[in-house]
Amino acid sequence: MMNRFLHKLILTIFLLGSAFAFAQDQAQADEPTIESIKQAMLALNRDLFILEEELLFPGNTQLAVFVSMDVGQFFQLDAVKLTLDEKPVTHYLYSERQTDALKRGGVQRLYLGNIKAGDHELVAVYTGRGPEGRNYRRAVSFDFEKSTGIKQLELKIVDDESMQQPEFQIVEWK
Repeated sequence: MMNRFLHKLILTIFLLGSAFAFAQDQAQADEPTIESIKQAMLALNRDLFILEEELLFPGNTQLAVFVSMDVGQFFQLDAVKLTLDEKPVTHYLYSERQTDALKRGGVQRLYLGNIKAGDHELVAVYTGRGPEGRNYRRAVSFDFEKSTGIKQLELKIVDDESMQQPEFQIVEWK
């Protein structure tokens, strides 16, 4: 996998160098050719990005964590801190626009990383404003087993109408 990536990277660098040299010689003579070279470079850049993602986050060790909100009447999200096996992995501060997007059904990828197969513990700490505008901080823990293949977890913030409180869940996608 690494050899293939390096081979494509070297080839891409060579092609880009050739394209720039060619474009420099033909700059005044042929405007459509320059545009086609730009398009080819954009396509190469996209392919390199995809290869980099595959190299950095192979599917058999990948963990992805997403955040979603349902309604959000009893909780205004300010931040989420994520800890995996007692090690902090990410912390995200939300703007008002981002929380509005989550309330309208959006889902945000909070974390993407690699973990070994085996048992793990994920802890999400939510901070924000709860009912009546009071500061609110809640932690939720989730134990899971990572096997081969992609593991996807969703941090759900749901309103509990009967208790007039937010409810925090961690759900595993199948």
